[in-house]
Amino acid sequence: MASLKLQHLEKIYDNKVQAVYDFNLDVSDGELIVLVGPSGCGKSTTLRMVAGLEDITNGKLLIDDRDITAMPPKDRDIAMVFQNYALYAHMTVYENMAFSLVLRKENKNVIHQKVLAAAEILGLTDQLNKKPAQLSGGQRQRVAMGRAIVRTPKVFLFDEPLSNLDAKLRGATRREILLLHKRLKATMLYVTHDQTEALTLADRIVCMSMGHVQQIGTPLELYDTPANLFVASFIGLPPMNFFEGRIENGCFVCADFRYPLNADQKELLGAYENKEMTLGVRPENVVRADNGIRIGVTLNENLGQTTLVHGTVGGSKITCKFREWCDYKEGDEVTVGFDRVHFFDKETSNAVR
Repeated sequence: MASLKLQHLEKIYDNKVQAVYDFNLDVSDGELIVLVGPSGCGKSTTLRMVAGLEDITNGKLLIDDRDITAMPPKDRDIAMVFQNYALYAHMTVYENMAFSLVLRKENKNVIHQKVLAAAEILGLTDQLNKKPAQLSGGQRQRVAMGRAIVRTPKVFLFDEPLSNLDAKLRGATRREILLLHKRLKATMLYVTHDQTEALTLADRIVCMSMGHVQQIGTPLELYDTPANLFVASFIGLPPMNFFEGRIENGCFVCADFRYPLNADQKELLGAYENKEMTLGVRPENVVRADNGIRIGVTLNENLGQTTLVHGTVGGSKITCKFREWCDYKEGDEVTVGFDRVHFFDKETSNAVR
């Protein structure tokens, strides 16, 4: 496999619209990096620049420290798996997987061995003589992955490969991709808008918004120490609760409640006295308490071992995730506290640490 470096990559289209700004990333040999963000944030454009399907306006792209910025796609030794499978309908599974090797005029015996090996890895051995129309969506996606595997490329690129699958198939195929990565020890760049895919697959996540990188880190780093309001709101399900207020006399004060700061928080926020801030708390960090903030329940969602309790505190909405079965009804009241909170600068939206 290979290392991959994206240095100050930018994409500006002919109509002067800029899709990607100053993108920097070093991908280690065998690392699985997930680019995540909402639609239109520039993640797929970045992937297409790596593949050579989009010209790079500014910046450099290196594989194993070799500059391939201007190199045509066919010479980059990169394989891409698309969300729509891109299989040839008139070819069998075997022929689809072998096609790129046939174009390269590899030895027929070598092609046969590579296809059989990839089919074994992906559980497609019994499907090799079928046409794509005879396969399920998950099987088609595995064929697309098999076509990439047989090429033994330096880098694998995945462009939202699970978005066309139903929820059950998404989960199963996601696990197959994770096992594939561990088995091949391959360098992979994976694009998705689904944070569950990002959190479960990635060695590191690149979170993007409006063409800008917002944070790069491990899944735990993005979940536990988000760099700003955008990352905090995008990573985590259900999303983080936010309250607007200010720091006054050792408390976070908003229109709906007062939250007393502990000693560490007072020291952290000393420079923010009488300044506006945003307090964030994840639903799983809202806990029931004898004394605290009173919530009016609007909806109770039982999920088995956990319950999502939606409600209001004053004029603000709040979601709580309790670790047991609850039977609250609309109009009930529950008193809660926060066992972990995050503070964000109102002007910059950056986390205060």
